[in-house]
Amino acid sequence: MEILRVFNNNVVLAKDGNGGEVILTGRGLGFQAKPGQSVDESKIVRTFVPADGRDPDHLAQMLSDIDPEIIRVVVDAMKQAGLGEREIGSTTLVMALSDHIAGAIARQKRGIAVEYPLTGEISNLYPKEYQQGCVLLKAINAKLPQPLPAGEETSLAMHLVNAGFATGDLTYTYTMTGVIQQMLDIIEHAYNLKLDRESVNVGRFITHLRYLFIRIHQNKQLVDEPAPIVKAIRDAYPEALRCASTIGRLLELRLDADVSEDEVAYLAMHVARVTADAQR
Repeated sequence: MEILRVFNNNVVLAKDGNGGEVILTGRGLGFQAKPGQSVDESKIVRTFVPADGRDPDHLAQMLSDIDPEIIRVVVDAMKQAGLGEREIGSTTLVMALSDHIAGAIARQKRGIAVEYPLTGEISNLYPKEYQQGCVLLKAINAKLPQPLPAGEETSLAMHLVNAGFATGDLTYTYTMTGVIQQMLDIIEHAYNLKLDRESVNVGRFITHLRYLFIRIHQNKQLVDEPAPIVKAIRDAYPEALRCASTIGRLLELRLDADVSEDEVAYLAMHVARVTADAQR
């Protein structure tokens, strides 16, 4: 591999064997190194491959501002939390988690306490990510001289949720969390029932909503579904369709994006399922 740019002693941008750009980290990797030189591969600790059109120079600069030891601790904790290679290999996610931990450590040293008011919502709507956030915090604290306080697992969980949107901040995840709560409220009001928000069935419904958010965010909504299937759903669930149409209008208002008729139809099917389970 050939060095393209040196950011500091521990972070360099390089060209791999396939001609692509990668970010390499490792102690002393960039010490006295210059563009055009070969990388000392024995010093490489982590290789990050920029994805989703992200600027590799910008990502490398951000990584260079984070203590490499924190990155190592975070990556080890991600493995303990059972995260897969996709998550562990995600430059954006590793950087976001590492940057958060670095900031949390700095705040703790200055005596600044942070409260996370969405802990209840996060643990309820995203139980898998919340549990992973708890494991992450426990594993990270085991390596820190002064453990971080309870509550940080909430923010870690939100970064895990946010990873599905390939965004650089938590804005979309905050929006999604609030909108999901509002959508559940609409269903409860329309059907005059109370959903068990910790139930498996509601969990499945929320999973569908999360994928719907991803499709909207990535401009990949369902638009060419077989007409007979869409018509069958509409005919079978008229009440759910009315509710789904209301939810669709809410999504358009909150996300500033049109929601396709096919998405509304499938949303109606899921509304019908979750309400039928609640009524039983």
